[in-house]
Amino acid sequence: MTEPRWLNDEEQRAWRGLMAMDEGLSAFIDRRLRTRCGLSYSDYRVLAHLSEATGGQLRSFQLGGLLRWEKSRLSQHLSRMQTRGLVSRERSQADQRGAVVTITPEGRRLMAAAAPQHVADVREAVIDQLTPAELRTLTKITDKVRRRLAALDPELGTDTD
Repeated sequence: MTEPRWLNDEEQRAWRGLMAMDEGLSAFIDRRLRTRCGLSYSDYRVLAHLSEATGGQLRSFQLGGLLRWEKSRLSQHLSRMQTRGLVSRERSQADQRGAVVTITPEGRRLMAAAAPQHVADVREAVIDQLTPAELRTLTKITDKVRRRLAALDPELGTDTD
């Protein structure tokens, strides 16, 4: 068995910084959405995908793929959102096997209220903190890592959300 390639101090700092940034950004965005709009970050992501889809609807498996969620997590989350009147679920008319998830008028209303505030938060926390060169570098880094992840695990894909 070969010796692990342990991270050196610089690599460790970069890795831990990335993890702390990811956790911090997710918590910040979630807190802002909940406080301002009553939506969780997960709710927002579901509604964003649905609002961008043709007719405001997607098959459950498509939505799960975009979110990279397990079937059970998606089902449970959609049930909570359906109870709150944000989405509806119906059997697919095409094959009667799968479900179609549709954004409701209430879901659209909340999305319309949340989106401008969300983009302002993203700008405040990340985009406006970077120079144009830093933003290009960040894009190159994230694209490169996402491509590698897709090669290592094709289920991760390279879609953005």
